[in-house]
Parts: sequence; structure tokens; C-alpha cells
Amino acid sequence: MNTDLLKRLCETPGVPGREERVRAIIEKEIDGLFDEVRTDAMGSLICTRHPRGKAAGGAGKKKTQSRPTRVMQLCHMDEIGFYVTHIDDKGYLWLNNAGGFDTRNLFSRRVLVVTDSGDYKAVMNPGGRPIHISGPKDREKIPEVKEFFVDMGLPGDKVKKKVKIGDYVVMDEPLIEVGDKIVSKALDNRVACWLGIESVRQLDKNKNGHACEVVVAFTVQEEVGLRGAKTASHAVEPDIGLGIDVTLACDTPGVPPEEAVSRHGQGFALHIKDSSFISDHQLVNDIEKLAIKNKIPYQRSILAAGGQDGAAAQQAAAGARAVGITVGTRYIHTVTEMIDKKDLAAARDILAAYVATVA
Repeated sequence: MNTDLLKRLCETPGVPGREERVRAIIEKEIDGLFDEVRTDAMGSLICTRHPRGKAAGGAGKKKTQSRPTRVMQLCHMDEIGFYVTHIDDKGYLWLNNAGGFDTRNLFSRRVLVVTDSGDYKAVMNPGGRPIHISGPKDREKIPEVKEFFVDMGLPGDKVKKKVKIGDYVVMDEPLIEVGDKIVSKALDNRVACWLGIESVRQLDKNKNGHACEVVVAFTVQEEVGLRGAKTASHAVEPDIGLGIDVTLACDTPGVPPEEAVSRHGQGFALHIKDSSFISDHQLVNDIEKLAIKNKIPYQRSILAAGGQDGAAAQQAAAGARAVGITVGTRYIHTVTEMIDKKDLAAARDILAAYVATVA
């Protein structure tokens, strides 16, 4: 398993609207995998691979359309983070979040301030009294995002020379392997970027090739409303959309079993529905049968709230059939996001296997 690639993807900063560093890693990594690569006006990287191998000879023969079936994988590049909105005279940075945070997970964090002049390590905390001088009521309060500030350890005049309004801040934690798991910030959704690359590499091992046209879109600004996926899907006009993402794995203490969504070690999560879309039932059945045939572990999942890029593919232009392929992730939207290596491998394997079967 290419964990080095996943490490580089996860540790590279890229909030919604500032995904260019992640895109640069992907551009270098996919050299030779696709026939066409372009970046659209919003910054999404759209990579197209024409039919290849023996299977390509039959592409479109039984169809009325003049082109082969177009299968689009949607893999968003952005991670949740912050934009700098104010720099006070003491040098503290005040923030506006880009993406959803549970502020209970934001206390005492190491962060990276990303600017045009360089990246600076810093810390983030909420305003208020520390434990030694706080009272019981102080400790009960859960601050809002607007109460958190970043301390760069420098006086105000030096900070203002380095940082400007609109620079951004991300969590600063390395990817590590813990037992059978991988732990990192930004697994949501660098997991999908990894899958978009590695599933196509695996597709190359298929001797018969593939009859469909494969489009992998590494999209922008998913965390603030599927924005890049919407424009990319309108441009691509897929026949089939595969929303590649993480999903909740709440198989942990304190969560009732019926709310687990998915469980680690049981394979990729075949995504049925969420707040943004309902997967095409025939695609769900087809992928399930393929997983059983190829002995690829899987589980069905439904997410009560939230959305993903598959919805954009489904609703673009005249519409498309769409389904979600996801990887169960514990502690989502924190610096300790955790996936199981077996589930990641299963997601890679089913993507390669499914694309190879599309006529």
C-alpha cells in the first residue's frame, strides 16, 4: 500500500479555495496515467483516460451514443481550515472557518499559518482563563469558532509583516500508522485523492483494459458546498458518477450501535444516502454483486446528515446515475481522523474492479 503518497497528500495544506499545493502533488503523481489533464476555472483537476486494451474494441458497439460510457470519480482535495480575518496589535490572528468544526476538538492545537512568504508554525487556543485561575463556570463553556485565536510567538509588528488578511491556517499534525490503522488530519478527503490515483494504477493491471471513458476529477471547495464538483460535473456530463469520500465510523464507545454508520475492518462503505443525494439503487446492487464475486469486503451505509460530491454528479446538466464509495473514518474533522488499512484497500479494489466492467 502506497502510504507515502497518502502521507504527502494529508500533510500538504489546502483549505477550500486554496487547494493548489495538493493539486501540484497530484499532477506530478499521475504522469502517464491519463490521456488528458486540465485544470478548470475553479481549480479542479479533471483527468480523462480513454478506453484501453482489448475491452476498448467493443466500446460503444451496443450503444446509440457516439461516445463510450463516461464514468466520473469525484475526489475532493480541500480540507477544513481557517482564513485569517484580523491581526490585532499584539500579533494574535483571528479567524473565519472554511468548513465545519466541533470546537470541543480545537483546544490547544498546533497549527500552520500559510502565507505567500512562507509557512509558520503556531498554536491556537480560545480566549479566556487557563485552568489554574478559572472557575467551574469557565470550564463548562464551549467557545465558538470566533473566540479562537492563533499565537505565532512574535510581536504584532513582526506578525503583520509576515501575515495578511486572507492567508490561511490548517492543523499541523503528521500522518502516523497506529496498529492496523492510519491516523492523520485531512484524511477527509485526501483518502479520495489517493483512491483516485491508486485505483487507476490498479486498473492498469487489468489485461483486458476497460471499455468506458474514465474521468477522475480532483475537486475543490467540497467542504463549503460541493462547489468544485458542481462545475466539474456540468463540464464532464458523466453517465455514471462515483462520489469518493470518507464517511463516519462511530464504532467507538459512547455511540449506540444503530448510529455507527460504518465499522472499521468490514470493508469499504457502499453509500446508500445522505442529506445531499440518494444513490442509484441499481448501481448499489451492481457494485454489491461485484464485491461479493471478487471477495472484496464491504458494508452498506447511510449517513443521516452531511453530503458529498456524488450529489453534484447526479444533478449536473441532464443528470447522471450516481453512487458513493466511501471509507469509514473515526473522529472525522479532527487531527486524529482514523481509517483501517483493509477498508482503504477494499475501496481501491472495488473502484478498479467496477470501472473494468462498465461497457
